[in-house]
Formats: sequence, C-alpha cells, structure tokens
Amino acid sequence: MGKLTGKTALITGAARGLGRDYALHLAKLGANVGVIDINLESFKEFKGESDLMTAANVMEEIEALGVKSAGAIADIGNREQVEAAVNEIAAKIGDIDILVTNAGGGMGAPDGNKASQLNWEHYHAVIDRNLHGTVYTCNAVAPMMKKNGAGKIITVASVGGLMANSDGSYAHYATAKAGIIHYTHYLAQEMGAYNVNVNCIAPGFIATGRLLEQYKQAGEDTFLSRIAIKRFGTPKDCSGVIEFLSTDLSDYVTGAVIEVTGGVVGRMRVD
Repeated sequence: MGKLTGKTALITGAARGLGRDYALHLAKLGANVGVIDINLESFKEFKGESDLMTAANVMEEIEALGVKSAGAIADIGNREQVEAAVNEIAAKIGDIDILVTNAGGGMGAPDGNKASQLNWEHYHAVIDRNLHGTVYTCNAVAPMMKKNGAGKIITVASVGGLMANSDGSYAHYATAKAGIIHYTHYLAQEMGAYNVNVNCIAPGFIATGRLLEQYKQAGEDTFLSRIAIKRFGTPKDCSGVIEFLSTDLSDYVTGAVIEVTGGVVGRMRVD
C-alpha cells in the first residue's frame, strides 16, 4: 500500500517534462493518474524528453506501475475543452482527489516581452495557458472535491512570479505566474471549508530534458550565479514537494507558496 493508494490524481501538461515526472511520482505512491495535455506525444518534439520515455506515452508508463491511467487532449486555455477533459478522465478512473495544474509555459525570447513592449500574441497565449488554464482546471475539479469533502490542489507558479527580471523582460509569463499565486490564496480561503488544501509551488531553474539544453545555450553561469546551492534543480526536487502537498503530511498547510529554487536571490537578470 502506498501513501496514495485509492486516490485519483490529475496532472495537466503531463505528457513530458515536469508534469510527466509528477504523474509518475504520484503513481509510484499508489495513485491512479489522469493526464491532460494538448499533445499526449509532445515528448517527441525534444530529444532530451524522448530519451527518458519507457513506453509509447506517459499513460502506459503509469499503468506499468500497477495503477490506472487515462489521458485526454485539451487546449488548457479553452474552458470547454478543459471541462470536457476533466469529466472524461473522472468517468474513467474516478473523481479527482489530487489536482496539479502544471500546464503552462512561456513564449518568445527570454529577453523579449518587456513590460512596455509586449508582443500581444505572446501575451494573450501565455496568460491563457498559465493563468486561465489554472483557473479553468480548478473550477472543473472543485465540485468533485466539495462533494467528497476532501482534496488537494497544487498550482504551479514560478520564481518569475515572485520577483522581476532587472530589465523588465518576460513580463507576460511573470504576470501570469503572479496571478496564479494570488488566485491560489483566494481558492484556499474558499476551499478550506470543504477540507480541501490549496497550495502553490514556485520552481526556479529546473533542468528538464528540454530546458537544460536552453540553459547551456544561454550560458549556465548566467543562472547558477544566482542560485545558493549552485546547481540546477531536477524534476525530482519538485516531485518531492508535490508528494508533500499531495499527502497527509500537508493536512494543515493551505494557501502557501513553496519555492523550489535552490535559493535564488536578488532580482533575476537577463544579460
């Protein structure tokens, strides 16, 4: 029996990267795991991600761990698609007990989209896939948790939502993540009466199969000089926090934002 045996988790954006690691981690703890992604084979787009795969897709990887899984395709920024995907997964593997709203991501060059020079196409797309996607998914799952009188919701922000780049760059992404943080505070206040914990993690520079390549291209010292532990984070560093927030270890923790950054200090710079 694992810590989460009998529970059903739902991870958005779990076809690759951090979302996949969260899904596999919770499955190893005994949870049945649903996956929502705009492309359930998106790992094929990055060699660093495809090299990690042990099956045709993450749902098969989850089932190989002895639990149930179901996948659904949805554009996370489309409310109707999100609601349909949540209902499809719940019908297959049960009401959602644990939600991780991992889907998101940025757009454009790291030194672009300065606060007064936004690319509007990028801005709207990033707000949709991060902030709106988080809100849509939480609203779709919340009725199940209210009905059952229990649940764990974990939203995903970023160090970018906590501090600004010194040149004002990547403002679209940071604004979306800051919005997620404050939305988490509000949702925690409402859902506490239903015995539902709502918390947020804010990762820093995490070396997924995709991002590690980008860090190397940009120059690793640009990032490492700001990290107290002097290394990039790993997906496992984040998954350990997801485990804490998904289990009874965090039953008296709600409305919190946990930084998983290795000790990022000062304002982020893009040099």
